[in-house]
Amino acid sequence: MRTLVVYTSQTGFARRYAEWVAERMRADIFDLKDVQKKDMEYFKGYDAIVYAGWCMAGKVVKVNWFLDKASGLKEKKLAVIAVGGSPIDNPDVDVSMKNLMTDEQRQYIKAFYCQGGINYEKMKFGSRLAMKAFVKVLKNSKDEKQREVGNLIDHSYDISDVKYIDPIIAFLEG
Repeated sequence: MRTLVVYTSQTGFARRYAEWVAERMRADIFDLKDVQKKDMEYFKGYDAIVYAGWCMAGKVVKVNWFLDKASGLKEKKLAVIAVGGSPIDNPDVDVSMKNLMTDEQRQYIKAFYCQGGINYEKMKFGSRLAMKAFVKVLKNSKDEKQREVGNLIDHSYDISDVKYIDPIIAFLEG
């Protein structure tokens, strides 16, 4: 199966998952900026196309690029990997994943969440500033759960694990 993996990554977590999937699938892998201007004919040469992007404020960065392309590739195996700093069992993940695509898009695109982490050292200045402001709000919350989240995300951490690609590989090979 000829597979393409496209990713965008700010701090490396989405890239890591994209590389793991590409390695297991013996896939071609490209940063989004290297393929975003390619025409549809380029993508039609693949049996499966995977887009991996990082989560920010409950959304997957630049996922609309993939969703727009996918509408013309419905006969392919299509997958989105959302890589975020929240643990996989966080209820907010389910909400974000549900809001990622329309019901129609879910008919031909499968979405997966992979927990990654936060790396403040690699974040762009604006993102780092926004995250630190968000952390402050959470830590000052009256809600204990919110304060716990604030304490988790006030520093860099890595909770990524290659095991989270297993369902993605099963989907692509199945």
